[in-house]
Amino acid sequence: MTGEQIYVSHAPGDLDLVQELFSTVKNFPFGVHIALEEVESGRSRKRLEGRLANSDVVVAVITDDAATNRWINQEIGYALAKGIPVLPLHEDERQRGGYVSDVDGVTIDRENPSFTIFNLLSRLRSELAPLGALSVPNWYIRFPCTIPDCGHPVTLDIERDQTKLWKRYDHGKLLTASCADCHSTYYFDPATIGFVRREDGPR
Repeated sequence: MTGEQIYVSHAPGDLDLVQELFSTVKNFPFGVHIALEEVESGRSRKRLEGRLANSDVVVAVITDDAATNRWINQEIGYALAKGIPVLPLHEDERQRGGYVSDVDGVTIDRENPSFTIFNLLSRLRSELAPLGALSVPNWYIRFPCTIPDCGHPVTLDIERDQTKLWKRYDHGKLLTASCADCHSTYYFDPATIGFVRREDGPR
């Protein structure tokens, strides 16, 4: 699982929501291209066609703000014409129309973003699984140890399937990764794969 590309189509008014929902997804070793971030970095929305064409999956964030946004409809149509799977991320099932009216999506729960992120990760794992829905690709996050003068690479392997991750979340059990050099331990939320805390190793 490296090098996959995800394109996120959204309305400008939903940028904060999109950044919140994709904050931990961006830690995985694949590209996440959020439309408005790309535009703000100097690309015109029309020039995002290359990002879209090279995506493995397109996430369409469909909210009330998105209902009248012509770019989202065009990007969904373009992706489907190119055979790229489209995953709708919506607040209300009635917002799914047109090409994605029959596509199972992920419901946005603004009161419980952890649940939304968990379901988003579940669907992305399924969409990006190399051997089909029954396989569980080994997902991971790699980062440098944050202990001063260490910087050794640390890897959080995510080998459990989503059901087991949710059980850990329900029981308050965190995921852990340790630095092989200084033995510090990093703790992560199993639902969102978000960083929780670090415990320094023995000195």
